Amino acid sequence: MSETPNPTAYNVLFLCTGNSARSIIAEALMNKEGRGRFVAYSAGSMPTGRVNPHTVPIVENLGFDASQFRSKSWDEFAKPGAPPLDFVFTVCDNAAGEVCPVWPGQPVTAHWGIPDPAAAKGSEAAVAAAFNDTCRMLQNRIRLFLALPLGSLDKMSLRARLNEIGQTRDQITPVK
Repeated sequence: MSETPNPTAYNVLFLCTGNSARSIIAEALMNKEGRGRFVAYSAGSMPTGRVNPHTVPIVENLGFDASQFRSKSWDEFAKPGAPPLDFVFTVCDNAAGEVCPVWPGQPVTAHWGIPDPAAAKGSEAAVAAAFNDTCRMLQNRIRLFLALPLGSLDKMSLRARLNEIGQTRDQITPVK
């Protein structure tokens, strides 16, 4: 989570259904990789009310205090007083198909579907590998996003580029 809002930074919201893993990992990644240029948030359409325990070490490895992250409803970002959003990314297929709230400021939206690591089965190592794969995939997409010349792209071109990033093919480590 951002310590203090930066009025010149772009505000980014990552959405998932439960807001316990993918969207929280994306929030942490964007706040680390885009520090100074972007302030990231996360939310869910049906938040679980808790951060997945396998998300905690990833967030901490990125340099954040995991207690600063929480599972919350996307409604928090659609009401008065919420930060104006510049970008909204869905990172799970379920949230992408849901009717989202009306976001103040008409942010640019895109879908960056990532497999749900919380659905991983098997040994503790296999589940940890699924979470690490999720982090790597999100990091790749966020880095591609951060490399875009935002100031020189019109809204339609930007939306097309963001959708292309969402179609990025990622190599996934086989789960054993």
